[in-house]
Amino acid sequence: MTGNASLDPCHEPQTQALVLDEARARILSAVAPVGETERVALADACQRVLAEVVTARADVPAHTNSAMDGYALRAADAATPGTRLRPVGESFAGHPFAGTVGAGECVRIMTGAVLPDGADSVVMQERATVHEDGVAFDKAPAEGDNVRPAGEDIARGATVLAPGRWLTPADIGLLASVGAGEVSVHRRLRVALFSTGDELQPVGQALGPGDIHDSNRYTLRALLDGLGVIVHDLGIVRDTLEALEDAFARAAGCDALITSGGVSVGEADFVLDALRRRGDVGFWKVAMKPGKPLAFGRLDAALFFGLPGNPVSAMVTFMQLVRPALIRLAGAEPAPPLRVPLPLAAPVRKAPGRAEFQRARLLPGANGMAVEPLGHQGSGVLRSMSLADCFIVLDADCGDLDAGAVVSVEPFAQPVGA
Repeated sequence: MTGNASLDPCHEPQTQALVLDEARARILSAVAPVGETERVALADACQRVLAEVVTARADVPAHTNSAMDGYALRAADAATPGTRLRPVGESFAGHPFAGTVGAGECVRIMTGAVLPDGADSVVMQERATVHEDGVAFDKAPAEGDNVRPAGEDIARGATVLAPGRWLTPADIGLLASVGAGEVSVHRRLRVALFSTGDELQPVGQALGPGDIHDSNRYTLRALLDGLGVIVHDLGIVRDTLEALEDAFARAAGCDALITSGGVSVGEADFVLDALRRRGDVGFWKVAMKPGKPLAFGRLDAALFFGLPGNPVSAMVTFMQLVRPALIRLAGAEPAPPLRVPLPLAAPVRKAPGRAEFQRARLLPGANGMAVEPLGHQGSGVLRSMSLADCFIVLDADCGDLDAGAVVSVEPFAQPVGA
């Protein structure tokens, strides 16, 4: 199963909503990485968490080479502009010049090609003029010009990446460059997912009176796919204790279970009741907007996240609370939210009381970037999330703000691991 730390169950009724930072800290304190690891081919390692130290098996670059198309030569031989040197061969990437560059000689060389023995610099071809009796250069080179030494990027034996690294596409290329054909990684997380609600109907099915399509499961599935986890989609679960307990049983063996809907205080909201029968409830209210009714606990050995049913609330709570927990569970340390101060391009309206994440988009401002709030901020307006590319993050005690006020902006594109 998982390597989760213990979660103290909450036996007393929760009277006040937790502030967001406390809720995030409580969740993360209950999470430890999965312990199992496996070796995978480098081509399959992206979005996995490294479980070993990787060191360079060779220098990168492996040979001293040219940074430009031009001519390899001895800098002292071209110290006087206009001096003509005799070309004695060519050096191409993968086909180096076999001889040695002597006094008064030069070699035509391409970018990435091995610097010939005897040469100590490269003059770019734009500085060269070819004549019948040699090649002249209009600027004297310095020793080492346009030369990339062997090991300039990575020296043989150096640590390339450390355990706990969330592997990115650039990391995969870096590992390939040092000859690491396979690596040891933490196993993929297994995450179960379902939506609850009698009003929900599958996408593509006709809607009856009061029905809506189940959009949350598709949204959350896409967010989970971005983390590279294995998703067990349990579909739509009806609002009964029996149906929920059956779904909980089908989630057995997973590292985490995520639900949407059924965690408010309505008469037909049974998720918390079902969870108490099989596991522990840590908390179920967070002082944030959108997203106040969020439940966190444990179902057997799995982490449990009960997200709100409103579409925007489900997305916001996933991004702020579930995503960092899954990153730690997978074996990496979640990066803190990346936020930047930017001026408002239009006023915002907010009532003090809860931290708020208002949907917005970035745009050019008079002196750089600015941020524009996207009108209707209702938690059911999913289109606003489609149009937005960032949140305006407003503290609990913040009120209305005029255009030009500087606010904290959190782009949707966030780093994964610290």
